[in-house]
Amino acid sequence: MKKFCLKVLIEINGRFVLAGQISGTSSRDAVFSYADSFLSVPNARAISLSFPLSQKEFDSESTKIFFDGLLPEGFTRQCVANNIHSDSDDYISILRELGSECLGEIQIVDEENPLEAGGYNEVSLDEIKALAKEGAGKSAEIVIKSHLSLTGASGKVGLYYDEKNKKWFKPQGLSPSTHIIKQSHVRYKNIVLNEQLCLLAAQKLGIEVPVSFIIQAQKEKTDDENVLFATSRFDRVFDSDSKIISGFRLPYRLHQEDFAQALGIKSERKYEKDGEEYLQKMFGLIRKFCSNPIEDSLRLWRRAVFNYLIGNTDNHIKNASILYSKDLASVRLAPCYDVICTQLYEGCTDEMSLSINGKLNINQISRSDFEAEAKNCGLGSKIAMKIYDELEVRFEKALKDSATELTEQGFSDAKNMAEQIINWRKR
Repeated sequence: MKKFCLKVLIEINGRFVLAGQISGTSSRDAVFSYADSFLSVPNARAISLSFPLSQKEFDSESTKIFFDGLLPEGFTRQCVANNIHSDSDDYISILRELGSECLGEIQIVDEENPLEAGGYNEVSLDEIKALAKEGAGKSAEIVIKSHLSLTGASGKVGLYYDEKNKKWFKPQGLSPSTHIIKQSHVRYKNIVLNEQLCLLAAQKLGIEVPVSFIIQAQKEKTDDENVLFATSRFDRVFDSDSKIISGFRLPYRLHQEDFAQALGIKSERKYEKDGEEYLQKMFGLIRKFCSNPIEDSLRLWRRAVFNYLIGNTDNHIKNASILYSKDLASVRLAPCYDVICTQLYEGCTDEMSLSINGKLNINQISRSDFEAEAKNCGLGSKIAMKIYDELEVRFEKALKDSATELTEQGFSDAKNMAEQIINWRKR
């Protein structure tokens, strides 16, 4: 069987350098190793906390955990696999197809099938409408054509936003996107409104979130088939020296990895089972690697409390990430993302994705459990519970104020949704 070798590039201060390679004969035996040239760079940094700098080959399981974690899940992944006549488990073939624009600043280059340098094509109004109406099918089509890889099971695409002219563009080849666009989920009514409401409330409670807004495919229409959710990519930043090519100002890519990748946990195990204590492991990683461990520990704690208060049981470890500086010299907790109130939807689980004091069922968790979990995570009980009490007291007002903002923007269901969340909390 023919052996392959995929180059793994990483952007440092705006310049791509060879970090290493993935080699093998298939997804089953693929291994990652650092390039000697990368290891010899002064102050070189690992591409993952689970891949410390070393001259050894990392085994096939570790390699799959990190690089498979860059790829989409569910319907989009199956569409890509079908398009290239491959199996959805064949992550190497999918990575070859989508690796030019991943989350973070990793880029996968297949020398046997190189991509064009890049560019941008304007997204028409009809495409925006189709993206909103057709959901995952249309997003999968754009993902395949743009060679773009975004993690997660929901239909999403990466687009470039020209804020001055209010226009959207599809990145081609090696060009970076600036925003992640998600469609409404057919099973969950008003999920776009739900996420924007939750993120606005989180921001009012002192939680760092990316800039987000709702796109209306047709003016004044706010039903699920006419809205898209846009989030600015916190792993893409413009700087004073950002390049301008063909009239487009290009953002720097920042490296990021989710906690599943950083902890070496398979994507399919992103939901905690009894006794795995994921939250404690996340705090341990922050203490060991983050540039400001005290501040980031409190930020993660504030987020854990908010997920409980808002009724988000989908708070798994791929929905939290660490973010590197553009020179890879520092590591911080990334902004909060992918937050909704799952408890609004019949059939959604009551099981949290991260346990609190060993408990997963959100209806069985109490303030005393958070106090015990703070100690388990190595936090001072006094400051941890001060944050808990502050968020609980301010929660209802933050939610109502957010709903008022959205109502003023024309989303009339926002206040009713906020009331539903508040009533769920009081039951």
